[in-house]
Amino acid sequence: MRSLDATDARILLALDADPDATVVALAERLSMSRNTVQARLRRMRESGALGAYSRRLEPASLGYPLMAFMTLSLSQREGDLAAQQIVRIPEVVEILATTGDGDLLVRIVAKDTADLYRITNLVVASPGVVRTSTSIVLHEVAPNSVDGLLRRHTAESR
Repeated sequence: MRSLDATDARILLALDADPDATVVALAERLSMSRNTVQARLRRMRESGALGAYSRRLEPASLGYPLMAFMTLSLSQREGDLAAQQIVRIPEVVEILATTGDGDLLVRIVAKDTADLYRITNLVVASPGVVRTSTSIVLHEVAPNSVDGLLRRHTAESR
């Protein structure tokens, strides 16, 4: 993944402020050429620095208002197979390999607690899952954001 510079950060902050802005509007707002903005956005997408639009979607808008984190301990021999099975569950929206008490941290969305129970049973049925621990999110205190990092990156480059 390519490192972003201050110009990239300025483009992303402008896009964050107005997600519907056209490339032309972004270029005017930032006093850049349209070709520069378009080329940089393309490079960020191609390098993986700029993720898919679906990552911004709130699962609640699809009828999945409940979010939970599940820590999984896996059998070392079947860990990869477990991850391959779990990633196929549509309500599993993120899987992270971790250190500490568990091997994977899984973010799950569900319709309600009964649905979470169903999804938990699917996860537990995956080969190699030895133990799970689930925490239900009660309230999002601060959403996932890199806005502060982008602002710092822009300021440090001046």
